[in-house]
Amino acid sequence: MTLRIAEIFGPTVQGEGALIGQPTVFVRSGGCDFRCSWCDSLHAVDSAFRHDWAAMSTDDVWAKVQHLSGGRALTVSLSGGNPAIQDFGPLIRRGLDAGYSFACETQGSVAKPWFADLAMLVLSPKPPSSGEQMNWTAFDACLAVRPTNTVLKIVIFDEADFRWAKDVAGRYPDLPLYLQPGNLETNPDLPVDLEQATGRLEWLIDKTLSIGWFTPRILPQLHVLVWGNKRGV
Repeated sequence: MTLRIAEIFGPTVQGEGALIGQPTVFVRSGGCDFRCSWCDSLHAVDSAFRHDWAAMSTDDVWAKVQHLSGGRALTVSLSGGNPAIQDFGPLIRRGLDAGYSFACETQGSVAKPWFADLAMLVLSPKPPSSGEQMNWTAFDACLAVRPTNTVLKIVIFDEADFRWAKDVAGRYPDLPLYLQPGNLETNPDLPVDLEQATGRLEWLIDKTLSIGWFTPRILPQLHVLVWGNKRGV
């Protein structure tokens, strides 16, 4: 069995969500069953880049993770693309035996048994601005195999996304919720407008607090603010 890998990098800090700021090695898978309009990691999504993806065995991926981490157990984040369309179960088991912990972020379109072995599962359903339609039956199947630490993370681009996120939060009130403003600049070769990014964060904070919605945690995309659109962060 081989894994399609777009890139493996780190250690760096997690740039968003519940583990923001945590030192992490990232294993970014190649391939995705979604094609969001504002995707900022097309190199790991679009099949046009498939010739750049490496076909790696579990042993190869694990060796790279150990090399990057210097053999020190830390958090490994499985991202993509959509990592849930591949079998990362054997890699997780290897890492757990060595004291590593694993987190995974996925949109919740495909459930995998190995979700149960994660230290953190981040379910990031895609709002209307993505152009994708969520299948809530598939999403609920992910919850059936979730680990104890499972959270919702929703990216907000506009008013419609905000209203949609409020509805989703009502649908899953037991899941901790993280909101973050979306990044309008998706080209990794172009700089991020930091003033605009900060303004969008302020808008989201004001919008959420003005209606007395105190449940979600509102976070920036730390990697965007610090490193811009560079790959590998």
